[in-house]
Amino acid sequence: MRETSGLSLARPIVNLGELTQQASNADINQCRQPMAAPELSIIIPTLNERDNLPFLIDRVRKALEGEDWEVIFVDDDSPDGTAALAKTIGSTDARIRCIHRLGRRGLAGACLEGLLASQATFVAVMDADMQHDELLLVRMLAVLRADAADLVVGSRQSPTTLDAGYGARRQQISRIAKRIARTILATEISDPMSGFFMLRWDSFEQLAPHLSSQGFKLLLDLVATAQGKLRIVELPFEFRRRYSGRSKLDERVILEFCGLILAKATNGLFSTRFIFFCLVGAIGILVHFVSLIVSLDGIGAPFLWSQVMATTMAIAANYVINNRLTYRDQRLVGRAFYSGLIRFYVISIIGAVSNVGVGNWLFGSQHKWWVAGLAGAIIGVIWNYLISSALVWHSRPSL
Repeated sequence: MRETSGLSLARPIVNLGELTQQASNADINQCRQPMAAPELSIIIPTLNERDNLPFLIDRVRKALEGEDWEVIFVDDDSPDGTAALAKTIGSTDARIRCIHRLGRRGLAGACLEGLLASQATFVAVMDADMQHDELLLVRMLAVLRADAADLVVGSRQSPTTLDAGYGARRQQISRIAKRIARTILATEISDPMSGFFMLRWDSFEQLAPHLSSQGFKLLLDLVATAQGKLRIVELPFEFRRRYSGRSKLDERVILEFCGLILAKATNGLFSTRFIFFCLVGAIGILVHFVSLIVSLDGIGAPFLWSQVMATTMAIAANYVINNRLTYRDQRLVGRAFYSGLIRFYVISIIGAVSNVGVGNWLFGSQHKWWVAGLAGAIIGVIWNYLISSALVWHSRPSL
């Protein structure tokens, strides 16, 4: 038998199972190459739109067949399970994503979060109720690809466009809002209240730091903030009837619209939330005078007690309305509602004392009652807003 000089001639044992697994892993790793961001992101804010989602996604898929796109749903914690359904659909289609917002509400804020989460070249915003024509997305995309515009708006204000999606009341409100927006903000588009538009992401990025998250129509804010620097193209479409669910138009939406108009008309001197607070304060003044008249003439109470009761009613009214509207995204409920009311009373009383003190001091030095009264009122409002924002609703206050 021949010696082998210490070298082993034994053949290694080959594990076919391990080799097969290694080859499979290599194939998987090759398939898992990094994917580029899509060309188009469609941002769709939702609140109780579960029944609409399957039909909407199916329509978008058909309309954008062959295109590179994704849909980002931004859901404000819908109790009907909209976010859960969007994520379920997204588990089998990576083009469908969902941002589930907790403790935050508002259409403009939802759109902003979705737009900022996108890495696409172009971004679009549309509603989930299927009133917007998804086929228009292709035409919008073509305009932007051709560099013919920075912003493309789906317009309902055209001879070929119908407001069939609105009832008579909504049509009237919409027309008035459009007229006010075009007049005060001097917007150059026919439908500044549209919720259907597409723009370049880099154009949005430049404007984003100056946009308000408190509002109803982001397009109006975009156009007003751009101050004529965006090239805008409008494309008409037929506004369809809502497929399912209810309209989101309520008293807060109207108040938000007024606040946004005033904020932009003053070149952002005051925040939208501060303007809401002041508008609610005006309602409180009305409550005060009505309560005063009822107490004096109806009950026959002395003026001092009538004034105390009227002030108490006005502060309570301000708190309830602000909690429901101005701070809707941080609304206090349950025990927190009553503890917040107590804090609001204390803050308002201190504000009233400072109002009287500042007014009295100015009147004594300048002898002009209207200057003293106005200055005292301004100090009182600013105090109430800043302190109640921080201590009652735990919100970061900003004028």
